Amino acid sequence: MNASDPGPALGRRPVVERSLRGFTGAGYDKGRPVLVQAAWFAVLHLVFVKWWCPARWRPALLRAFGARVGQRVLIRHGVRVHWPWKLEIGDDVWIGEGAWILNLEPVTIADDCCVSQSALLCTGGHRPRSATFEFDNGPIRLEPGSWVAARAVVLRGVTVGRGGVVGAGAVAHRDLAPGTVLTTSGRTA
Repeated sequence: MNASDPGPALGRRPVVERSLRGFTGAGYDKGRPVLVQAAWFAVLHLVFVKWWCPARWRPALLRAFGARVGQRVLIRHGVRVHWPWKLEIGDDVWIGEGAWILNLEPVTIADDCCVSQSALLCTGGHRPRSATFEFDNGPIRLEPGSWVAARAVVLRGVTVGRGGVVGAGAVAHRDLAPGTVLTTSGRTA
């Protein structure tokens, strides 16, 4: 301990000395061979995200790479999906421009959900007390009728309950009960 770190004597945890060189990535399975991953990234960046790619093609492209996608799904341009084979989308779902589904683990978006512009669904994380910054990932589930508003974030392991709302710019770091509205102040209504 150095003089600038009061440490446990004042109720603070000791500082974790990071050694990212030792990172192993243990516990994270990409779910497909490297050639399939490469093919998806080519399709994602050369076709899927482009404004000229018709919206009706996007569900078909996701299905071609193993996603389960329902009927009448609208996916706008600029949407990024990390691994389609770890994605399930119900019927009548809207995903807005620039949304990012960073699904290192499964993401389930149930019927009648809306993921608005520039929203982030992030299943990845790291163990904060791990010196090698190992993964701490978890699935995300959006229950029927839920809404992740513009620039909102849903973090790993979170379920947004039926009809729940993660308001514009809010961060959901724990489960939301059905019908709950989470605001940027962290308050729920």
